[in-house]
Amino acid sequence: MITAPLVAAAHSAVVAAEEVEEVNPLLPHTYDIVWSLVIVVIIAVVFIKYALPKFQAVLDERAEKIEGGLQHAEAAQAEAAELRAEYEQQLADARTEAARIKEAARAEGGAIVTELKAKAAAEAARTVETAQRQIEAERQQAAVSLRNDVGALATELASKIVGESLEDTARQSRVVDRFLEELEASATATASASSTTSAGKEN
Repeated sequence: MITAPLVAAAHSAVVAAEEVEEVNPLLPHTYDIVWSLVIVVIIAVVFIKYALPKFQAVLDERAEKIEGGLQHAEAAQAEAAELRAEYEQQLADARTEAARIKEAARAEGGAIVTELKAKAAAEAARTVETAQRQIEAERQQAAVSLRNDVGALATELASKIVGESLEDTARQSRVVDRFLEELEASATATASASSTTSAGKEN
């Protein structure tokens, strides 16, 4: 459809060129120019109709890919920034939790040490109290044993001195009590005399 008018125009141009008698040696013949123009127009039409859309499609596809890559890169960068912020928040939370656990452990350790000290003090007090009770019991037992031994010895001596038997329990108890009282009085007098003597020496 396009070539028929072009051929007609070219034919008329050739006829008009043949009518011109003068020819410029620097220019080619008119029919060469006309056929060259026809070929250029045909090539241009084919290029515009078939090749140019393909080139445009390729360029559009590459532009879409580049734009998609840029959007993907921006999305990846935003996601990386979000992940980094989340990581920093988790790190800060972990540090806060570690500090809290450390303080709690320190406080609990102090409470445990205080409790252990209290238990040790209570155990030591119980041990001292038990030892004091045991010592008091042993002292009382020793006093009873000593009293019995002294009583038996005093009874024997008194029997020899008095010349009669002191087998009566009441009499024996009275003799022992009197003997012990005399011993205590003698010990008290000796102690006061020693304190008086030492006070005189100091003066």
